[in-house]
Amino acid sequence: MDTDIRIHGPLGGRRADVLGADALALLARLERELGARRLALLAARSERQLRFDAGEQPGFLTGSAGVRGGAWTVPPAPADLQDRRVELTGPTDPKMVINALNSGAQVFMADFEDSNTPSWTNMIDGQVTLSDAVRRRLTFRSSDGRPYEIRSDPAVLMVRPRGWHLPERHVVVDGRPVSASFFDAALYLANNAVELLERGSGPYLYLPKLESHLEAELWHDAFSLAEDHIGIPSGSIRATVLIETILAAFEMDEILHALGNHATALNAGRWDYIFSLVKKFRLDPSFVLPDRSQVTMTVPFMNAYTDLLVATCHRRGAHAIGGMAAFIPSRHDPEANGRAGTQVRADKQREASAGFDGTWVAHPDLVPVAAEAFDHVLAGRPNQLDRSRADVVPAEGSLLDVSIAGSTVTSDGVRNNVAVGLRYLESWLRGSGAAAIFSLMEDVATAEIARSQLWQWIRHGARTDDGEPVTSAMVRGLLDQEMVALVAEREAAGLGSAAAKEASVLFGALALDPEFTEFLTLRAYQDVE
Repeated sequence: MDTDIRIHGPLGGRRADVLGADALALLARLERELGARRLALLAARSERQLRFDAGEQPGFLTGSAGVRGGAWTVPPAPADLQDRRVELTGPTDPKMVINALNSGAQVFMADFEDSNTPSWTNMIDGQVTLSDAVRRRLTFRSSDGRPYEIRSDPAVLMVRPRGWHLPERHVVVDGRPVSASFFDAALYLANNAVELLERGSGPYLYLPKLESHLEAELWHDAFSLAEDHIGIPSGSIRATVLIETILAAFEMDEILHALGNHATALNAGRWDYIFSLVKKFRLDPSFVLPDRSQVTMTVPFMNAYTDLLVATCHRRGAHAIGGMAAFIPSRHDPEANGRAGTQVRADKQREASAGFDGTWVAHPDLVPVAAEAFDHVLAGRPNQLDRSRADVVPAEGSLLDVSIAGSTVTSDGVRNNVAVGLRYLESWLRGSGAAAIFSLMEDVATAEIARSQLWQWIRHGARTDDGEPVTSAMVRGLLDQEMVALVAEREAAGLGSAAAKEASVLFGALALDPEFTEFLTLRAYQDVE
């Protein structure tokens, strides 16, 4: 093995298989040839943030008007990605992977990012799980003896690596921790790309948190390097990009163009998108948002963004995938299920009518609900790429129009942000990045919105609808109350309270520190093993 590669995590059992010589060689090559560009792009993000802090606002790029005006298209999607009407997402533990692949959804996105705490155990064992899933040998037996195995017609597997901003500290190349993006992608591709192609599918990835076409270009070069290294045809690796930052919304054409023969689709990552807007314009009082429950997909800036996504994708021959339905059906509350089901159904009908080719759900029971909405619109077709949305006119002002008629910050909204953010962080610190909270399946994006809104409201002196100012003291008081309640819940369930107390300290820092933290996962990563 290359003596300049150091592994600082245990490799017992099957772990050495997925972190073998081939995977390490690809990982080291990616890091050595492209790692400096990644760091430069992250530095460029920081420099751009300083301009936003000074009052600059984003717009469509003047230097790439030729790309936006050109008549190019992306390559057609592979056969097994032509129909993507329902995609189920979740972390990479064996039971979840089997249930998701068997759910009836067309696609399962196995997630190393926002719904997965980045502990060494989760990351490396998740690679073992996916390697077995690709080869249809993954099985699981629950504590009650119930067996689980993958059925003969599973969903198509896609994988979301972590974002460019995250390191993987357990692997060090030439004295520097590797990129978590390179780590996740290299292990998955080195171990599974050939096998997937031989089975008639392919290595398909979801790319999170991009802020520019230059960051997409880096992924293109990483994929091309990986294809050359592994010895598979150019264009075998296909990628869907999550448009979940406000900056990426202004570069959708350019992002698809930069990915070239690896591009397949864009996805409307709605929750991170809201967080991105708050984060980028955190010092501008004109961008203060109301309760997050009031920031629906029909408000001006969200509607403009999703319409432009569909129009851009279909003009370029790419699929447009809609946002998440996070509701978790309850076995004990059919009335609540009915209300939530009505909301989910309406949301999916809106997406299908707007021209999306598919959508995301967080629970297998929502697969038929989403499928029904898209089945009705698609009428036997695998997608609606032929729907051009020529009515959509790109407008910078529309993407930044955060006016929401009748919106408010409420006392309940402030408390909900505290309660949900605290509970999510407690789950994350215990090793579970997908947390069921108040009948919703939450991931990092929810906690990011919660803590960033609290920071924004305090910073700009927001008042609730009953006239009370949102202050650090108010949030601190609510946090103390919610921690007491959470500790009682955990102790009643026979669990320890250490993670709750740790989460309270961390969430308090994220919401109340004068300096804004770019990503909570970067700050919290030091607390996972």
